[in-house]
Amino acid sequence: MSEHHGHDHSHAVVTEGNAKKLTFALALTSTFLIIEVIAGFMTQSLALLSDAAHMFTDAAALAIALVAIKIGKLPADNKRNFGYQRFEILAALFNAMMLFVVAIYILYEAYQRFSHPPEIQSMGMMIVASIGLVINLISMKILFSSSQDSLNVKGAYLEVLSDAVGSVGVIIGAAVIYFTGWMWVDTIIAVLIGFWVLPRTWVLLKQSINILLEGVPEEIDIEKLRDDLLALDGVEDIHQLKVWAITSKNVHLTVHLLAPSADRNQLYQQAMEMLQHEHAITEITLQIEDDACMAHTHQSKEHVHSDHDHDHDHDHDHEAHEH
Repeated sequence: MSEHHGHDHSHAVVTEGNAKKLTFALALTSTFLIIEVIAGFMTQSLALLSDAAHMFTDAAALAIALVAIKIGKLPADNKRNFGYQRFEILAALFNAMMLFVVAIYILYEAYQRFSHPPEIQSMGMMIVASIGLVINLISMKILFSSSQDSLNVKGAYLEVLSDAVGSVGVIIGAAVIYFTGWMWVDTIIAVLIGFWVLPRTWVLLKQSINILLEGVPEEIDIEKLRDDLLALDGVEDIHQLKVWAITSKNVHLTVHLLAPSADRNQLYQQAMEMLQHEHAITEITLQIEDDACMAHTHQSKEHVHSDHDHDHDHDHDHEAHEH
C-alpha cells in the first residue's frame, strides 16, 4: 500500500483545474460531434455514426462531469451532511448506462445492415475519422492527469479513449473499403467499436455501484487495515470497523477499539496518524472502550440496529468518544 500525504488539502485546486480541462475538452468534442453526425449520414457509414454516437456520450460525459463539479461544491446543510459530493458518482453511473444503450443500438443497426450494406463514401469517411482522432488525442492529453484522481474525470477520459480507438477503427475500415470495395467492412468496424467500449464501461459501472452501496473502496486493503489497528499499543480487540467512500477520494472510517489498559490520548494520536499516513484515510471516528462486556453488548445492540448508525457522529469526525 503506497503512502499518500496531504491527501485532501488540494481538493479545491484539483477540482478547479478539472473544471477548466473539462470545459475545453467539451467545447472541442461538441464542435466535432455535429460535423461527424452530418458526415455519417452523407457518407452512409455506420462506423462513422457509431463513432459519432460515442462522441455524443463523450460530450455528455464531459457535461455531466462539469455539472457534478459545480454541484459537488455546494455546501452541506441539515438535510445533506455530506453536501452534494455523491453527485459525481451518480454522474459516472449514468454515463456508464448511456454507453451500454449506445452499444446495443449500434449492434442492432449492424444486424439490420448485414443483409443490405449501403454504398459508402470511403474517402469522406476517412477524412472525418482522422479529424476525430486528432480531437480525441487532444482531449485525452488534457484529461489524463486528472483521471487518476477523480472517478468522474476517469469516466470522461475512458469515453474519449474508447472513441479514439473507434476513430482508428473507422480509418482502417475506410482504407479497406477504398481499396477493396467491401462495403460490409463498415458494419464489422461499427460492431467492433461497440464491443471495444463495453468492458471499460463495465469497470466504471462496477466502481460506481460499489461506492453507492457503501462498499470498501478498491484502494483500501481492509485486512491490512484490521491488522494495523490490532497492532496498536494496548489494543486487545476491534469491532464495528466500517470503511466507505462518499465520492472517489473522500474515504471515511469508524471503528471501536477495545483497549482497557491503554493511554487513551496516546492511542488516539497513534491510530489517527497510522490511518492517515498508511491508508490515506482522513475522515475518522474512533471510539475507545475499556470494558470487554460492554463492548460485546454494544456490538450486538448495534448489529440489531443494522448499519444505520454509520453516520451517527460525523459532525464530530475528529473527536475521540470515551465511555
